Amino acid sequence: MIILECFINNFHPLSEQSYQKVLSLAKLLKFSNKDILTKYGETPKNLFILKRGVVRSYYTDNNGKEYIRSLFTTFSASGSLGALITNKPSELTYDCLTDCELYAINYKELKKLALQDKDVSYMYANALESIFLIFESRLYDLSVLNATERYLKLKTQIPEIENIIPQYHIASYLNISAVQLSRIRKEIYSK
Repeated sequence: MIILECFINNFHPLSEQSYQKVLSLAKLLKFSNKDILTKYGETPKNLFILKRGVVRSYYTDNNGKEYIRSLFTTFSASGSLGALITNKPSELTYDCLTDCELYAINYKELKKLALQDKDVSYMYANALESIFLIFESRLYDLSVLNATERYLKLKTQIPEIENIIPQYHIASYLNISAVQLSRIRKEIYSK
């Protein structure tokens, strides 16, 4: 529960009473590599906070090609937030790229609690702002940074990424081909 408490307090320190209310909504679940948290077209119920592991969100085009939108690692929130907010089917699939432990929190119950508890409301608002900033940064990266810069930034964020998930997932996240990623890595490591 220490990771959950640190995660929550990172956005807004909660009183013990407020923390216990949030804690009562959280269930620690274990998932295996390739387990699906939310399927495309499914209306999700839970928001997830990663205790351990790597989760991805991805789109699949009409030809079956996958495009990774986000990678989530320990101490981050995951889940189809847009679908949770609108209570509509998810446009993305969320699955585990490694064995994972996640806290599942029923989103509707959390939102209800935020309406009743000022501390939880502040934490919720700050968490949404943080998520917005993360997505804004991701859009900037894809729009402005070249492939090598995106790879180096990812390596800064997740130094051991190449030992954790397959290269083709890394390439998909960077929006490049596996061959291009191989060339980038060869050029960087030959220096």
